[in-house]
Amino acid sequence: MIRQLSLVLALVCAVEARTEPWPEFRGPRGDGSTGSRHLPVSWSATENVVWETELPGKGWSSPVVWDRLLWMATALEDGHSLRALAVEADSGRLAHNVELFRVEAVEPIHALNSHASPTPVIEPGRVYFFFGRYGAACLDSESGKVLWRNAELVHDHGGNGPGSSPVLHGDRLFLTCDGTVERFVTALDKRTGKRLWTTRRSNGPQLEGKVPELKKAYHTPCVVTVDGHDELITMGAFRVSGLDPATGRELWWADIPGFSNVTRPVFAHGLLYLATGFMKPELWAIRPGGKGDVTATHVAWKVSRQAPQKPSVAVVGDEVFMISDNGILTCMDAKTGTIHYSERLGGEFSASPLVAGNRIYFFDQSGQATVVAAGREFRVAAKSSLGDGFMASPAVRDDTLFLRSKSKLYRVENKQAAAR
Repeated sequence: MIRQLSLVLALVCAVEARTEPWPEFRGPRGDGSTGSRHLPVSWSATENVVWETELPGKGWSSPVVWDRLLWMATALEDGHSLRALAVEADSGRLAHNVELFRVEAVEPIHALNSHASPTPVIEPGRVYFFFGRYGAACLDSESGKVLWRNAELVHDHGGNGPGSSPVLHGDRLFLTCDGTVERFVTALDKRTGKRLWTTRRSNGPQLEGKVPELKKAYHTPCVVTVDGHDELITMGAFRVSGLDPATGRELWWADIPGFSNVTRPVFAHGLLYLATGFMKPELWAIRPGGKGDVTATHVAWKVSRQAPQKPSVAVVGDEVFMISDNGILTCMDAKTGTIHYSERLGGEFSASPLVAGNRIYFFDQSGQATVVAAGREFRVAAKSSLGDGFMASPAVRDDTLFLRSKSKLYRVENKQAAAR
């Protein structure tokens, strides 16, 4: 009996100690949430920072984590050298620095963007990178060896640079390529990098006559399960669609009032929560599913005040939280859109928030982090300042935060708890 009890306890401890990877933009569920309940609430240059590592080049790509390595993208030589970086999670040592693409003619970028903003996606043994029009690539995630490249994804970025992160689902790597001329979604075979299907945006005729800048987008898609089948949710200028992931066939669409779409949808309560893009952004809650044009039938509610253009939303329980680019935090009822509060945090925001238990972490472009308690009443739990500003979103491993600033990568955790 004692031996059996010891075995059970050992198995329980092993399960509890198992590391949850952070495999893609906004984590294992794509919604910015982590199962960790013991992340630090505050930090500074002298408090709770285990290590900091100077990163070569410039890139707003968020880190992804699997086992011992964190991977992210960067650009050197003003965008002529597009590279993959790997940093050891325990030590902060730079383990790999691999050039993936050498660019002769570099497109201009927006002042708030970089040439290496899309976040990679990782799985056991492989990590996948996307640099928009310059191409996608796959590396061995231990050795850093390049396994394949695809430089056939020709489209422009409308003078703003790349922004859409890749998404992995089954044996397919999904990429969104929305320029001012070419606008399409494509699926690559993750093993070879060859195209499996390509679907052009279906609202091309409606965009005729608009100036080129109103046709582009920088959206990261997601895959959701609806009525027993999967749908690839993808957003381009003035339209969000649900595609069949296997074939690329458009199942349904809803017309939205925005372009240069950046935010990634969050799926909860049977609804997709998404910001509609630039111009005058709105937050929409849409029921996925249906056939054809569902604009008049599947939009549950809309909020037109203080919606974000770049940060994605966070859903905690029955509330939705959104931070506007200029620092207004709004809490809404997830089912009705009723606003519980709208308060100013201050600062300018590009990074998407992190959810850990009953706390939500917000990171601004100056380096300040604000932790807010979840719930219908506004309460700030802590404020911290670190580094030279956050354009990338955070990553988590166990009870550790990995924060990429404009120039460094930080490992942040409760030092006293880690020492016990």
